[in-house]
Amino acid sequence: MEKATEEKRLNQYLAHAGVASRRHCENLILRGRVTVDGEVVRELGTRVHTGQTVAVDGQELQGEILVYWILNKPQGYLCTNHDPSQRPLAGDFMTHVKERLFLVGRLDEDSEGLLLFTNDGSLAQKITHPRFGVEKVYHCQVAGFLKREEMAKLEKGVWSSEGRMQAKRVRPMKRQGESLWLEITLCEGKNREIRRMLAALGHKVLKLKRVSIGPIRMDRLPKGKSRRLKPNEVAQLQRVFSKPKAPGH
Repeated sequence: MEKATEEKRLNQYLAHAGVASRRHCENLILRGRVTVDGEVVRELGTRVHTGQTVAVDGQELQGEILVYWILNKPQGYLCTNHDPSQRPLAGDFMTHVKERLFLVGRLDEDSEGLLLFTNDGSLAQKITHPRFGVEKVYHCQVAGFLKREEMAKLEKGVWSSEGRMQAKRVRPMKRQGESLWLEITLCEGKNREIRRMLAALGHKVLKLKRVSIGPIRMDRLPKGKSRRLKPNEVAQLQRVFSKPKAPGH
């Protein structure tokens, strides 16, 4: 793993290094207990970057180690940090990870499949930004049978009150009773996009599962289980962002 290279606010840097909560870290700064490159810093807006030496009470910090985890989210879990109704959260499966994590690639409560967790904020933003066109692949069970022209319409684009929604690719997989399994590839992933596109064509989604984000595949990871990405998987993910793509490509 490599150390973070992006610039951070000092209180954020301290919190991510495991010193304390951001609020408590602010108190440490105001009390003059934090130094940057040997100088006491009391300004809360101070920003630090890789290469600078940060210390608390004279003890040098090692900075933040970037970590990357994937989770196979089961149905019935929310992708949020807090729910007033105290429903189960996807993050409940990640309490064994000591680093503070960003959730990348949200799934609605009724969907399941691949989620990515990381403290690499730069990478998290790139994965979700349309400019990079990162492909997300879903397996979707649909009530009834879609005609070829309906699949073509999903690729061409479907309009709703919230704008145009479009799949990059739609491929039939297999029939199951009175339903059809589709493989659907998206490059943006608006809120409940697949469900809303198919509803616009008169089809109900029975089951929806994300199986990959860019080069990262869930494969046989059991539901509710997580694993750390291997170094070669992280390298593959980083390469996706070496050549930004235009939206729609």
